[in-house]
Amino acid sequence: MASPLLFPDAGPRLVGIARLAAHSDPVREGHQVEYFGLPARSLLNRCVSKREVPFTWTINPYRGCEFGCKYCYARYTHEFMEMRDGVAFEQKIYVKQHAAALLHQELKQVRPGESIAMGAATDPYQPAERHYQVSQGILEEFARQDGYELGMITKSDLVLRDLDLLQRVARRNEFFVHLTITTLNIPLARILEPRAPRPDLRMLAVRKLAEAGIAVGVSCSPVMPGINDSPKDLEAMVKATAEAGARSIFANPLFLKPCSAAVFLPFVEKEFPQLAANYRARYAEHAFLPKAYGKRIGELMHQFRAKYGLTRGRREIRKIEPEYLAEEEQMGLFSGG
Repeated sequence: MASPLLFPDAGPRLVGIARLAAHSDPVREGHQVEYFGLPARSLLNRCVSKREVPFTWTINPYRGCEFGCKYCYARYTHEFMEMRDGVAFEQKIYVKQHAAALLHQELKQVRPGESIAMGAATDPYQPAERHYQVSQGILEEFARQDGYELGMITKSDLVLRDLDLLQRVARRNEFFVHLTITTLNIPLARILEPRAPRPDLRMLAVRKLAEAGIAVGVSCSPVMPGINDSPKDLEAMVKATAEAGARSIFANPLFLKPCSAAVFLPFVEKEFPQLAANYRARYAEHAFLPKAYGKRIGELMHQFRAKYGLTRGRREIRKIEPEYLAEEEQMGLFSGG
């Protein structure tokens, strides 16, 4: 059983996913990273939101993500397992067991026209996937199915390992892949996303996916004031995306829940001290930047997409609150046109 030292809140009062996590066995350790088998009860999750969102179902092969991106908005998902330290999200990775078998049983719930988003709260091609191949098993199930609408987002060139499989999925389903590339600046990416593949490798993956006939786009997210939001940087990203053969690109401004701010704001103080006071003031009471900022980024992206012949993506999948973004800059995962 997992050591109680790893889960100080573990006890009889824990229920649901928190109890399952507390009693998961460690199966492997990496650099300050522990992997746990999670006896998942369900893989396909219905999206319940008071706001209109353009997808019905989500699939996350893992809980947590080893990439350790300083800005990661999904850190809050570990709070469902009674882990309040935002760093735990990148250090305790839960591997969902029997995922493909669960999916096979649950896909009957999906009705025509209902969309599925894979990787909204964890990267399906993070380092754990090399060993556990949960995402591969999920895609193999989709390759045996027909007529589903599936969008996947990742920031790993490991996706190329499954290129043949992705082609099989795309032949029988409406399928779209987005690569998240926050910046083309490799030294900047190294401190922002310390364990993610380099941005040039990700853009090369975009090119290879496009050459293989996979519908592919780029997520230039998050856009962070004073860090990666200059018009020059944004245009360079759109230009590189077009040259790689992608169909679309979108950009979302930085969104900080409290658990994410607890990691990101100290990072800014260390790496960008001249910006620290501004960030603390902007996010002191709100998780969102002002709407005017989102509108400015949206207008820039609209201009650059038009210049280089790209779209933002027909279908809109939002990983953050829709009211935060300019209308034309909502997140799209499914289609490039």
